Amino acid sequence: MSTIDISLTVNGRRVRTTAEARTQLSELLREEMNLTGTHVGCEQGVCGACTVFVDGKPQRSCISYAGDCDGSSVTTIEGFDDDALMDQLRDAFSRHHGLQCGFCTPGMLITARDIILRLGETSAVRIREELSGNLCRCTGYVGIVEAIQEVSKGKLAQASKSPAAKTEVAAIATAAGVPSRATSSTPRSEAPGQVASQAPRSSAITPSTTTGGRRGWSSIEQRLTVGFPPEVVWGRLADIREVSSCLPGAEITELEGDHIKGRMNVALGPMKVAFNGDGQVMLDPEQRVGRLSGGGRDTGSGSTAEGELEWRVLPGEVSGSLIQVNLSWRLSGRLAQFSRGGLVQDVIQRLASIFVSHLEAALKGEVVSEQAVKTLGISSLVWGVLKARIQRWRGLDR
Repeated sequence: MSTIDISLTVNGRRVRTTAEARTQLSELLREEMNLTGTHVGCEQGVCGACTVFVDGKPQRSCISYAGDCDGSSVTTIEGFDDDALMDQLRDAFSRHHGLQCGFCTPGMLITARDIILRLGETSAVRIREELSGNLCRCTGYVGIVEAIQEVSKGKLAQASKSPAAKTEVAAIATAAGVPSRATSSTPRSEAPGQVASQAPRSSAITPSTTTGGRRGWSSIEQRLTVGFPPEVVWGRLADIREVSSCLPGAEITELEGDHIKGRMNVALGPMKVAFNGDGQVMLDPEQRVGRLSGGGRDTGSGSTAEGELEWRVLPGEVSGSLIQVNLSWRLSGRLAQFSRGGLVQDVIQRLASIFVSHLEAALKGEVVSEQAVKTLGISSLVWGVLKARIQRWRGLDR
């Protein structure tokens, strides 16, 4: 396995190191830096014990590649020793008996700090919803919720951030004679069109900003180019059933006017999830703008999903079209952790490339396999993303 150079700021200290491309951030923190306050439980991003701050946002370190965090600022539980808000949370957790074995506590404290910074004073119901991605097997959550609610009283929402960085520089595990990449404050991103390498050559995907417009929601914008004129593309995208047939996992069960009912079938390894729900459709033929919003619930996991999809068809180069797509979503319940982290955004970009591939096939009059769109398999999508990342890292090694 080839190694890559990584430059990070960890708890205010600049760190340069080398690691295998497959190294998880949690491995680097625990085994190379001895920051064992970052606990590893499920190693699947489910329990939340490994949560750290990456560029001011909570992230699962057990499913984050260390190389993908190159240039980022990482704060572990050890980095909050002089943080006033964390001091209040520690004290409240002790007084309300919000910990027993303590295994989940580092992740709980980091998530609690983010909740208060983002939401300010908030209710117990909202706190429980926000904590749905952090599991505790001891306390029953009562003391944890009471502690967070107490600390949140009187506080206003503000931007979540990590403690201020220090100037100390540390170089660890650096291979002799291997130059390190220049440190950047922004993580590496895919080059325009790179993620869509599996789509037809006439298509391209350009990732754009990924900041949520609603509090507690995640958002990603895509720009898709297709080799068909706008009126033809809009004719297809104005047909909601046609759109759903191109999107893996989507299924419409009822369409009446601007009201829609359906489900999203997702395979998470051995676990099958089906979000059943309804929504509203808005189409503006003159501006060639469409919007689909709604929500659904999976009865098996008790998780809920809310989302809004907006698309706009514009003239592209020559006789082609540019499709601007903005997707916003929020997950709650057991699956809430899958809405966080850069890997999810990469998966969505990968999903968009599949959507465009199916859309172009439909525009060409080709038949899209029913099996290809029957169920959204997260494992196959993630594998496609990982292969793209490994190829990119190998290209950087050359």
